[in-house]
Amino acid sequence: MKAECGICPHKCRLSEGQTGFCNGRICRDGRVVCENYGKITSIALDPIEKKPLYRFYPGSRILSVGSYGCNLRCPFCQNCEISMVRGTEVHYDTITVDGLAEKAQELKSRGNIGIAYTYNEPLIGYEFVMDCSKAARDRGLKNVVVTNGYICEEPLKNLLPLIDALNIDLKAFSDEFYARIKGDLDTVRNTIKIAAGQCHVEVTTLIIPGENDSEEEIEALSGWLAGISPDIPLHITRFFPRWRMRDKEPTPVRTIYRLADVARRNLKHVYEGNC
Repeated sequence: MKAECGICPHKCRLSEGQTGFCNGRICRDGRVVCENYGKITSIALDPIEKKPLYRFYPGSRILSVGSYGCNLRCPFCQNCEISMVRGTEVHYDTITVDGLAEKAQELKSRGNIGIAYTYNEPLIGYEFVMDCSKAARDRGLKNVVVTNGYICEEPLKNLLPLIDALNIDLKAFSDEFYARIKGDLDTVRNTIKIAAGQCHVEVTTLIIPGENDSEEEIEALSGWLAGISPDIPLHITRFFPRWRMRDKEPTPVRTIYRLADVARRNLKHVYEGNC
């Protein structure tokens, strides 16, 4: 018998002990759960603007944690050391739900407002994010998710009441691009639309030369976002050669400014990143 994972559209069907496409979920006792529960590869007290969230408690800090694994395969991954590996291939420390929430609470004196689930794709560790979000909410802390948005609608809706803000990657605005990274555009668009109706949402698009850097694509992307709300902040950020895409040059700064100006035709809050 195989069990089906219901977290993302891959819907991996796994035999007992088998790990899914994301490297972070596993079949145990006939059901699929997060294998990376409580396994932390990265932890830091970051400025909220680093998420990036520019219009959610600006000037504050947030305790940021990440694990390993991802349910997309972006050849330009900026955190490939933790996102594109299995648990056996990376060092991690373990932490309990209460331990993380208490650590976040202790850091309030240093400007911390809560917990950000980030660095790798946090929603493949869905149960851990859910449990920690409940513990943080009970302590009056904020919950932030930095995600690729590739999640099924039901688990997203179950989680959102506990989430105060998301930054969602909208990696491109073409079906062909998403097919190459093993995802689909409609799922991510649906995530943005649903989340924007329930909490604070900002969107990030990494501009890759020759891939998603046309004015027409950014016009379409920003126009679609504006159809949800012209107040949604959009971060236009620079690509730098990483992982399996080292053959391209970094995105020219002038390209970022040009495309940001295009997006401003539709959106009120557009920010240039890594410039």
